[in-house]
Amino acid sequence: VCLTSCSRDLMVKINQICHKNSVKFFSGDVFGYHGYMFADLGEHEFVEEKTKVTKVTPGVEDGPDTKKAKLDPAETTMVKKRVVFCRLKEALAVDWSGEKAAAAAKRTAPDYFLLQ
Repeated sequence: VCLTSCSRDLMVKINQICHKNSVKFFSGDVFGYHGYMFADLGEHEFVEEKTKVTKVTPGVEDGPDTKKAKLDPAETTMVKKRVVFCRLKEALAVDWSGEKAAAAAKRTAPDYFLLQ
């Protein structure tokens, strides 16, 4: 389900229904130069391809590059990952007065607060 130009209450209500029925939910809007996008994919599983890192054995090479790990683009591994997305209601109900929130506020885009 994709929503745009809807009221906050309507978005929360539709997101609750989608989350309950395991339906992916996207919402977004643009206000001049500012905009937002929210996604609730429920429980989302995906596979990520990672490049293997080869360890350098000490004493084989000299110089500053010997301490760095070497990436071998020919060798990759597939890593299965799982992400659990929160509901829109939970994302909007964050308490920003605690100590943990102060650290999270530094990593949060100012547009989030502007749209609140």
